[in-house]
Amino acid sequence: MQNENLLEITSLPDTDREIFKTLLKHKNIEIKKIISNTLKTPQTFIQDEDEFVVLLKGCAKIEINGTVKKLKTGDWLFIPAKTPHTVIKTKKIAVWLAIHIY
Repeated sequence: MQNENLLEITSLPDTDREIFKTLLKHKNIEIKKIISNTLKTPQTFIQDEDEFVVLLKGCAKIEINGTVKKLKTGDWLFIPAKTPHTVIKTKKIAVWLAIHIY
């Protein structure tokens, strides 16, 4: 069993990029830590699995089903499988916790 602080950043992606790190994969669940560094280029995702995501640190704008949501530290979303969603931008560094349910 590995122990790690979710808010600790040991490696920072280049500006306008993200790092995805799988923390746990067990049966039908995968938990990832995502670090976004000042995203300015919108990034669209369509995943085969449901996703529960929490913004642990920072601010972000995300578009889901034509609605733009402004997220701040502590905000969370449930994104059903096959739902296109776009991370429009993040303010400086954003740290996410994503739980994928297969």
